[in-house]
Order: sequence, then structure tokens, then C-alpha cells
Amino acid sequence: MTHLFRTRARWAALAAVGVVAASLTAIAPASAAEPGDLAGSDLYLNPYSTTLEAAQSLSGQARADAQLLGSIPSANWFTSGTAAEVQVAVDEVVSDAAAKGQMPVLVAYNLPFRDCAQYSAGGAADTAEYNAWIDGFAAGIGDRAATIILEPDGLGIIPWNTDINGNAEWCQPAELDPATAVGNRYAQLNHAVDAFAALAATSVYLDGTHSGWLGVGDISNRLILGGVAKADGFFLNASNYVQTERLQKYGQWISDCVYLSQNSWWEPSYCGSQYYPANPDDFSTWGLTDATYDKAFADTGLTRDPAVQAHFVIDTSRNGQGPWTAPAGAYPDPEVWCNPPGRGAGEVPSTTTGNALIDAYLWIKVPGESDGKCYRGTGGPLDPARGIEDPAAGQWFPEQARELVALSNPPLTPLTCHVKVKDTQIGSRFVSALVVQNNGTTTTDPWTLSWSFEGDQKVTRVVGGSYSQTGADLTVTGTKLLPKLAPGKKAAVVLTGKGAADAPWLFFLNGEPCTSS
Repeated sequence: MTHLFRTRARWAALAAVGVVAASLTAIAPASAAEPGDLAGSDLYLNPYSTTLEAAQSLSGQARADAQLLGSIPSANWFTSGTAAEVQVAVDEVVSDAAAKGQMPVLVAYNLPFRDCAQYSAGGAADTAEYNAWIDGFAAGIGDRAATIILEPDGLGIIPWNTDINGNAEWCQPAELDPATAVGNRYAQLNHAVDAFAALAATSVYLDGTHSGWLGVGDISNRLILGGVAKADGFFLNASNYVQTERLQKYGQWISDCVYLSQNSWWEPSYCGSQYYPANPDDFSTWGLTDATYDKAFADTGLTRDPAVQAHFVIDTSRNGQGPWTAPAGAYPDPEVWCNPPGRGAGEVPSTTTGNALIDAYLWIKVPGESDGKCYRGTGGPLDPARGIEDPAAGQWFPEQARELVALSNPPLTPLTCHVKVKDTQIGSRFVSALVVQNNGTTTTDPWTLSWSFEGDQKVTRVVGGSYSQTGADLTVTGTKLLPKLAPGKKAAVVLTGKGAADAPWLFFLNGEPCTSS
């Protein structure tokens, strides 16, 4: 899941368990009226995202795919750096989002031994370094609105963990002390939850894995120990492919299980799941598990209450076609989670879900970025399922991006405008010639072209239109002689100004994103 964060300046980038024992206080997410609430907010679209950055070195269909995916809000990942560096990087994104009145979704992904030192190895050296990094992250947000996706896999993969059934798990790094590793992980996550929950307008969600992985009781127990009572809830399916309908039920069960366990004699180990009484392979049987929760609420005397239960968000970035089933016996280890072929993007991000417990459908994983070099149990270097060598984790994967667009479900709509740019630098000034074409089916009247500069460029004159500029944001409006832009028609403008001749990565024609070249 590795992603390198970048700023506009383009720098990349159970002793303790007793302390975090379950509270008997009900989880109480912020009310819908509070500032910083994710549900119902306008999601931030980063005009200088890693997706749009990848598009700059591509051409043809690959460039169009990257620009289409980059025109849809996805999460901004922060994965490395010092505490001071991450503070600057986070501040830059949050400042831009605040100026636009939008909600940024920020992924904090820097736990020590993240991903158990596999494909997305890295992270802070120890607890002290991690806690300082989190504090820097929180300082970068301040009192502005932000949504935090806290450590994908942080609760799914815990070094030296024993699951709720007493089974030792596979992640057992020799560098860590088995006696303290689990407690340290929970202490790290609790510190992060506390740091973000203390902010005025920040929502924070913990790792809830997905329904193809941990049972409901197991992940609910981990969420309780990880501090979910102090958070806004949990996230599901990060970087994975499980169908939304399954995740909706799985998330409901987790919310119910946590609520029952924190407010009665109930324990997580009692909770029904996708594995029992339901059959995980037969979705028609999942109503059997629904019934066990109805009975649990009746037995405990509690009543479901979305206002106080843990909410959740679902990553729909790559689940439009559901999980991949590898051909039987084809590979020693199918690695079905690693760049599976033939997948499609799912629902576009939205904070209006129609479900009181689901705060948003998000693109947490940046669609089009590789999961890593997938060998599927072979010696590599080729991915035998694709016949090519996959890019390293977090790098752009044009072949996969093409699949995600072509097989998206619901289908993604191609962008309906194009901007051709030619920049010239003259000393400390720039001249930009823009030609915008309406490739849609309706006339824009009047037409407006808008974008955000990456630096401190200041426009001083526009030929072919009028303009207004607020900070980095510029809007050009057609002249009285050419106020309309009919389907298939073009308009040309020439800008002069102070600063660098760096073409923006994302343009909007009357609020709709455009491809550019």
C-alpha cells in the first residue's frame, strides 16, 4: 500500500493492553451539525495529486485514463518523513482544501513494521518516532476540517499477535520482542486517535479490514483495544476488492458487535460473522447473521442507535468487479490482493450514502497505483497473471488503470472537455496560450475555465477573456464577443503574468474537469 506523499514543492516523499481495555461508554460520533463531519461534506480534489502527476509523463489513452481517475477525489497518503516534514506536507494539502471549502481525506501510514515489512515495508523506527510523527501530522491540520484514515492494515496485521481464538498469527518479525510488540501497536494507535480526536474539526477512522479477512468478533475486539470509542469509527476494504453490499453488512455487524460489547455483558467472541452462522461464500445466507444480532440486542436490552454507534466508511476504489478468483492450481500463491487482473473501479466517492452508519464511500487506495511486484509464489520478476513486471508498490500502473476505467461499475464517464497548453518563460514572467474545446453535448453559456496554480503565479493580463484570481485559484470567462462554447467548438485565450511557466495539471470548464495536453 505504499504511497509517497508530495507537496506542491514536489518533495516526496499486553502490558499496554490493560491501559486500553474496553470502556463501557457508548461510542458517540460527532453530530451531523458539527464542523469537520465527513458525512455530507464536499470532498477535496487535489489538483496536484500523485495521479495527475503520473499523467504528465504519459500520452494517449494512458494519459486520458490517469486524468480521468485524477479528476475524482481520492485520499492523500502520507507515509514517511520527519515530524516537521509531515507537518508541512499536511498543512499544504489542508490549507488548499480549506480555501476551497472542501473536506480532505488524509491517510496516515507510518506505523513501525507496517505491512509486517512486506510489499509496503517502511514506517517509523519505534513508538517514540511514530508518536512524534503523528503529533506533527496533527499540527499540520490544526483547527481545520480533515478526515483521517488511520493506518491501513494497522489492526489487520499486528506483529506477534494472537487472534481472538488463541491462534498465533503469521507476522512474527525477529526484530521485535513478542512480549511487547502487541501492546506497542495498540499504544501507538491510541496515541494517534487521541491526537486527532483532540482537534476541533477532524474525524478519524481505524482499520476495520474487510469481510474476506477477519471475523467480526476478532476485528471488533481489536477496534476496542485500538481506541474506537474515542474515534469516529472504522474504515473497510482499504486497497481491496470486496463488493460493497458485503461490506455494508460486515460494517453493520462490527458496529453492532462493538456497541454490544461496550455497553453490556456481551463479549466480542459472542458476535456472529460472515463465517457463522452465515456461509462466507453464499451471500444469500448472511441474513442468518443479521438475525443473531437482532437476538443479541433483545437479550441485552439494548437498542440500535446510529447516533452513538461506531460509523464506518468503505473504500470503493477498485471493487466494481469484486474480488479476483485465480485459476485453480495456476500459481503456488495466487496473491489475490496484489494487482489482480480484470478489476474495475467501484462507486465514485460520495458522502451521501443513504445509510445512517456509513459516512462515505471513498477512494482510499489511489486507483491506478500498483500494489507491488506480484510474483504469485514464483521466482519473478514477471507477474505470471499478467505476463509483465508490475511496478513497485505505489508507482503508477498504466495497464491496471486501463482495466479500472474500462471495467468500472458503475461506468465512469469520460471527460467532456480538453485544454491544450503552450507555456513560454520570459525572464521572471510567463506567457500561456490555452485552447479549450467543448467535447460535450451541451452549450456552455457563458463558458468559464478555472484552475489552481501550483506556485505563486500572478496573472496580469488575459486576451480572449476576463479573469479573476484569488490566491492560487484563477477563473477565465469568455468575452462578450464569444460568451458561448457550443459542442465541438474551441476558444483561445492568452495569459501573461509573473512567475513560473508551469501548466496546471487540472482544468475545469464550467466546473467539469477536462483532459489536457
